[in-house]
Amino acid sequence: MPELLLELLSEEIPARMQERAAEDLGRLVAAALAPLSPQDVRVFHGPRRLALVAQVAAGTPETRSTERGPRAGAPEAALAGFLRKHGASRDAVREEGGYLVLDRVVPAVDAATIIARELPLVLRRFPWPKSMRWGGTSSFAWVRPLRRILCILDGRIVPFALREGDDDGHGLAAGNETEGHRFMAPGAFAVASFADYRAEIAARHVILDAEERVALIRRDATRLAEAEGLSVVEDAGLVAEIAGLTEWPVGLIGRIDDAFMDLPPEVLRTSMRVNQRYLSLRNPDGTAAARFIVFANVVPADGGAAIVAGNERVLRARLADARFFWDQDRKRPLEAHLPKLAEVTFHARLGSQRDRVDRLVRLAGEIAPLVGADRRLAERAALLCKADLVTGMVGEFPELQGVMGRYYALAHGEDGAVANAIRDHYAPRGADDDVPAEPVSVALALADRIDTLAGFFAIGEKPTGSGDPFALRRATLGIIRIVRDNSIRIDLASLFGASASIHRERGVGSATRMVEVVEDLLDFLAERLRVQLRAEGKRHDIVAAVLARGADGDLMRVLARAAAIEALLGTEDGANLRTAYARAANILRIEEKKDGRAYDATPDPARYREPEERALAAALDAAEPAIAAHLGQEDFVAAMTDLASLRAPLDAFFDHVTVNAPEPALRENRLFLLARVRRAMDRVADFSKLEG
Repeated sequence: MPELLLELLSEEIPARMQERAAEDLGRLVAAALAPLSPQDVRVFHGPRRLALVAQVAAGTPETRSTERGPRAGAPEAALAGFLRKHGASRDAVREEGGYLVLDRVVPAVDAATIIARELPLVLRRFPWPKSMRWGGTSSFAWVRPLRRILCILDGRIVPFALREGDDDGHGLAAGNETEGHRFMAPGAFAVASFADYRAEIAARHVILDAEERVALIRRDATRLAEAEGLSVVEDAGLVAEIAGLTEWPVGLIGRIDDAFMDLPPEVLRTSMRVNQRYLSLRNPDGTAAARFIVFANVVPADGGAAIVAGNERVLRARLADARFFWDQDRKRPLEAHLPKLAEVTFHARLGSQRDRVDRLVRLAGEIAPLVGADRRLAERAALLCKADLVTGMVGEFPELQGVMGRYYALAHGEDGAVANAIRDHYAPRGADDDVPAEPVSVALALADRIDTLAGFFAIGEKPTGSGDPFALRRATLGIIRIVRDNSIRIDLASLFGASASIHRERGVGSATRMVEVVEDLLDFLAERLRVQLRAEGKRHDIVAAVLARGADGDLMRVLARAAAIEALLGTEDGANLRTAYARAANILRIEEKKDGRAYDATPDPARYREPEERALAAALDAAEPAIAAHLGQEDFVAAMTDLASLRAPLDAFFDHVTVNAPEPALRENRLFLLARVRRAMDRVADFSKLEG
């Protein structure tokens, strides 16, 4: 198959947009060239270019088809519409089988023609999150000014241009030339294939593959750090960003002025990361090292001395600013910042951050004894947990919220548990973060998320399939992780209710609405739990089966019951019992629908005719109270054993008893007996929800 190579060379593309843009390019080109059946589509991205290579068919073959039109003798208007639809003339149709038909021949089209027709459309409609126009001569927009288009098919230029009517498209037209590194190898050169292209730009100091740049950055950073007896602080996001800023990354190591080494290590790392894109280093004992690594986009002639000196000078200025914030913020205790929180809006309908703090104080106080935390400390932590939002350091570096609050709390003598809770109540921020483990931190972390969920659900701001602007899914997964990882036995339903009531006292929603909010939150929690278990490769359908019996705000109880059911289903008795349940439930569903009634009465022992009926009834007599007792004791394993005892008599019942007996009374009684089996199993879980 012919090889298509496309490169779009522009001014610097923001690093955060490159990967998505490359994915979009691959998707859109593959869709536009679908008639050519593109294969092995590969995309590449870097600071100045997006590139694509694919194998495509040589063209589309000639096709013939016959289109049937109106009946012969139909009104002329019908025929005119048919001809207009197909762009045909009257003498092109013929009669066949009482209808007018049109024989159509679609000629073969070579690949270059299709590519030249489709790619300008793709480029003009490219979905950049933000784009710009330049030059004043064209409406064509790109993320940054587009300078060259390289497009060749098996080495031959595919001729197309971005001109559209009177719009000259900046005079951009496809060619076979590209450019290497802007500074180390300026100037254009021609390429004949993808292999040639990749080799030639590499020879001109451009590493095409972003993953290769990432690997090089990691190797270079590790080498430089180890030469100093240090290690690199892992930061995959920053490494990826550096790879998006450099076509030929060259690592250099610099020094942090000792005068700034008493700043918190998080401040050092954040200032270097956010402002300068430097990698941080640590000493063998884990403390922050007075070194940093910067990546240049050139091979410096002096070994990097001038670049390092310039970056050290800039860093001193940055850290001087951080030092100012650090010194100023510590002059006042966190509590002194509380009045300013009243000026910070949390949400127009949910009040200010100060309003939120007042809610958290109450809610954290209620949660504290339930998780083994000191109520006074939990309330104190809740009072101070948002105060650092209005400090200078967090204003400069919002990602340090909580972190700086802890430092400032300790600086003014707050209890260590309070200080840690101020930092840790934001955790987990992501899937890889640890969850808070100290009781006061747990109480505040749960309060923070529960307040957020109850508030936004109360004002109708629920997540939708297309958006979750307030990160409510993440908040719910945070609750799930905190509860699971700490094995906390707590009734989230009552806490949702308590939070909803606090919001209600402040004029959010009605009493009736608050009941609905709690129900909606429990449903949302259950759905997020199923999603999380699915992501872990676990039986999420079992959780659905457990929760179908009624909402349960105790996640650990739900998970324990689900684990017991999963263990039961892994046995032969469990698997067969599930099959028998499905058979019983299916019979009842059919017969209840046919008869227009529910068979939920108690069966009459006097109507048992077969020994298998009596044996099943006796097994139920023994199992039902045992199941109820074990469920009440939350001994779910024992309850599953009780259920398993029904397997043999239920199998025997189906093997030897005709449920739909000719005698109406006998049939009714047997359906009552099956309904009793269904009720016994439904006390544990809705087995109809199980998949597979």
